[in-house]
Amino acid sequence: MQTLGDLTRVHARERPDQTAMVYVNDGRKWTFAELEAEANRVAQALLAEGIEPQERIAYLDKNTPEYFLYLFGGAKINAVSVAVNWRLAPPEMEYILNNSEAKTLLVGEEFLEHLGKMTLTHITKIIVLGDPGDSGHQSYDQWLAGHADVDPNLPVEASDTCYQLYTSGTTGLPKGVELTHANFMHCLGSSLAALEMDGATVNLVCMPLYHISGSGWGIIGLFNGAQTILLRDVDLPQILTVLPEYRVTHTIFVPAVLQFLLSMPETRKVDYSSLHSITYGASPITESVLLDAMETFGCKFFQAYGLTETTGAITVLHHDDHDPGGPRAHLLRSCGKVIEHHEIKIVDPESLVDLADGAVGEIWVKGPQNMRGYWKNPEATKSSFEGEWFRTGDAGYLQEGYVFIHDRVKDMIISGGENIYPAEIENVLMKHEGIADAAVIGVPSERWGETVKAIIKRADPELTEQNVVEFCRAQLAGYKCPTSVDWVDELPRTPTGKILKIELRKPYWKDKQRLVS
Repeated sequence: MQTLGDLTRVHARERPDQTAMVYVNDGRKWTFAELEAEANRVAQALLAEGIEPQERIAYLDKNTPEYFLYLFGGAKINAVSVAVNWRLAPPEMEYILNNSEAKTLLVGEEFLEHLGKMTLTHITKIIVLGDPGDSGHQSYDQWLAGHADVDPNLPVEASDTCYQLYTSGTTGLPKGVELTHANFMHCLGSSLAALEMDGATVNLVCMPLYHISGSGWGIIGLFNGAQTILLRDVDLPQILTVLPEYRVTHTIFVPAVLQFLLSMPETRKVDYSSLHSITYGASPITESVLLDAMETFGCKFFQAYGLTETTGAITVLHHDDHDPGGPRAHLLRSCGKVIEHHEIKIVDPESLVDLADGAVGEIWVKGPQNMRGYWKNPEATKSSFEGEWFRTGDAGYLQEGYVFIHDRVKDMIISGGENIYPAEIENVLMKHEGIADAAVIGVPSERWGETVKAIIKRADPELTEQNVVEFCRAQLAGYKCPTSVDWVDELPRTPTGKILKIELRKPYWKDKQRLVS
């Protein structure tokens, strides 16, 4: 396999009658032969719309099998798929659709109303998943009708862009990350080989497909000939039903989903005997959540660290490195070792000097999974690279080849000249039985520049600020401990579970010219 279009070609030839995908929400199924035939019809329909090589085709809906058919069909004609975050407001969706210059849009009926609030400058064809009603647009089935399931076999280079995902835009406007077929082929063949996926694997995909942890995970399973069990959304009760019903062997959850599942009493009553492994990543995990998950699910655990810009995982913490209570227990705080054909180093983000083991700096990565660049944003691309090295923006250190992540560089708190990493404090806070969720930010201080504030969702309504501070002082250096605590009902998070620190900071920095001191 050299391109994403080869994925359905190869499996249709080698395992045509094997079930490739099951959509739990309506019961539809595809064999690999059927997946290939429908991808070919999509390719022919896109050609009929006049889509040229490297033009963008956009998708806006929750998780559906048509996403993958559209992706593979587009790949066969050298088109570039753009998955739009369905949680965004219409103006944010409009920005991505216009910035990407997408020519076609496959949109779920649930989001048709959003289109009336947008001015789209490049879209020439809208296809509706579901009932188009009186919108005047064709349904997906109507659009495919009459097109032959003939593979166009157009030339596609491994270096061509196939995938454009947009960064979350937590600071500034979202940027389109261009990923190539070659980026994906390395990821599919090397990054997560330790997961031991094959044709007998049953792979649950429930994370959002507009994110690399969702769509990338689905593609990894299909690449390995696995049966994909697809959920429309992260539905916690449905996940607990699906795991034993379909005898799921592999899945991926962001830490927030693990945390929410573990808070449900019924989670402890489910049969997980089919589970081979759970992979987790995309945001920090606390040790308490990880240990509880390992005990509850009773399967192998793998941590994958990466970014959209690195086509997903560039380090893996293997199951053998999960050793709670053992001599290597400290590795639970690590995200593992770099994958093959890649290098990682730690660099001082100001002086750009390489740092020794144990010193905290910015994580840089070099290897074949690094993105092509940011779409039509040469300035951002240039600032993200130093030669072949991609600057992740994450702060961490190396120890005996293992990568330990502290935080985002931009989230670091500088108090009285000391560098403080919120994730370290959050990890301690989440060990407290009275705390359901926690975030740490820096707030202005005339004396210290910044001081540490904890923002907490209580599990125990009697919990006080003094309780929190004393708990931290027993486990952390004094300068790292919160000097104040605020209480919230919920913490704002991105769809992948990352806490929106910029939103938490706003009330405290609104009168300041910068969000740091």
